[in-house]
Amino acid sequence: MNTLLITATDTDAGKTVLTTALAAYWQTYFPKEKLGIIKPVQSGSGDRELYQRLFSLAQSAEEITPLYFQAPLAPPLAAEREGRHVELEKVWPILASLRRRFSFVLVEALGGLGSPVTFEYTVADVAASWHLPTVLVVPVRLGAIAQAVANVALARQVGVSLRGIVLNCVHPRTEQEISDWAPAPLIQSLTCVPVLGCLPHLDNPTDLSQLARSVSFLDLERLLPVSFYK
Repeated sequence: MNTLLITATDTDAGKTVLTTALAAYWQTYFPKEKLGIIKPVQSGSGDRELYQRLFSLAQSAEEITPLYFQAPLAPPLAAEREGRHVELEKVWPILASLRRRFSFVLVEALGGLGSPVTFEYTVADVAASWHLPTVLVVPVRLGAIAQAVANVALARQVGVSLRGIVLNCVHPRTEQEISDWAPAPLIQSLTCVPVLGCLPHLDNPTDLSQLARSVSFLDLERLLPVSFYK
């Protein structure tokens, strides 16, 4: 499948950094292959505007963010404030169109895997029902092991196709801190999910060359479409 959903343990864990890093890498090394980026639901400004600024995407604003709410709240609450509801049925046709038109489509989820998308569904529920290959971003900090275990358990419970875990240094971390707080062997042993690498802290997360280089720390064969590694 040419689609990858990027989710995380929580807000500000590094979903956007991983999404922009993969996009920067793709456009650097596969410039003739079209890339699509979609954030199905966005509450408050931020990611859509960043994608439009950093990348030349053959997409309208509505195709990047089909459902957009003003308040930076959980989508069902943000929608309720506007007298609306989260119409997920409008998102799927747009995603399907992007998958037909582009070689690779990155889907950035909102919040964490357990974050509510509607009053009935979490990000995990949507990932499972849409059969999206998924990568889980876990920030390197105290509690990372427990967060990884809990989120993998949720993914497994609802049937998410979890391709792997990516560790992310939201703040500068030493090798010792990474090893102490987010030890890949222990996380893999407890979750039975591969850790695909660790993104270093980026001084400038809008620098495309720096973003593209950061991807060299990851297992790209599990993150990019298989056809590009045959």
